[in-house]
Amino acid sequence: MNKTEFIDALASKTGLTKADSKKAVDAFLETVTDALKDGDKVSFIGFGTFESSKRSAREARNPRTGETIKIKATNQPKFKAGAALKEAVNTKAKKKSK
Repeated sequence: MNKTEFIDALASKTGLTKADSKKAVDAFLETVTDALKDGDKVSFIGFGTFESSKRSAREARNPRTGETIKIKATNQPKFKAGAALKEAVNTKAKKKSK
């Protein structure tokens, strides 16, 4: 499912217009992004947690040339699924396989 399909599904489930659903999705994504930029965590009990972690600077090798290159430190966004989401996904997968 891509963003457009998600917006369509959200609109049909909530009764909102597609334009309002798009605004809601864009606001959600922007809010999560801003929180992660500020070093905050965003948690939805049962669904999961968005957070960022620091990745240290390191050296790596270019596989073509064998040359050593330096990779700078970065912040990596992460998502950890909550127990209810894991259970829902696994329950659905079991129903499909029967």
